[in-house]
Amino acid sequence: MMKLGIQSRGAAHWSRQQYERLFAEEDNQAQSERFAWVAEKELGKRPAGIPEEKSELLAFLVAHRIDTEWELENLVVDKNARRRGVATLLLGELIAGARALRGSSIFLEVRESNQRARSLYRKAGFAETGLRNSYYTGPTEDAIICRLSLY
Repeated sequence: MMKLGIQSRGAAHWSRQQYERLFAEEDNQAQSERFAWVAEKELGKRPAGIPEEKSELLAFLVAHRIDTEWELENLVVDKNARRRGVATLLLGELIAGARALRGSSIFLEVRESNQRARSLYRKAGFAETGLRNSYYTGPTEDAIICRLSLY
């Protein structure tokens, strides 16, 4: 996940340590959990003598639940898998999972210039509810805050 996240210009640029700590226990708080969904492509058999790879990572989504509130922390799709519905599939899984766990809403931040992601979120029912000035670095850019009510 880390490699794909680093390679994606629009993704949150987390350090190796941040990826490694994603699922570390958080003081055993029963009301706070992290979830990840991944999309993989199964690879075919390779000729004899060449080690087999079972799958190729196409995309991943990381979300954090605190009580009934959810935050979509990172959604990354490999550049070769974009525009194929992978992000829509993962976002749908997040929404279904949050609803199944009686979540009240999901929020996220997205770069103001990331029109494809903003369009995806609008199609999924998210409303743009605010702005965080200079939230992102490398390059500095505002973040659009989006929220989806689940009930």
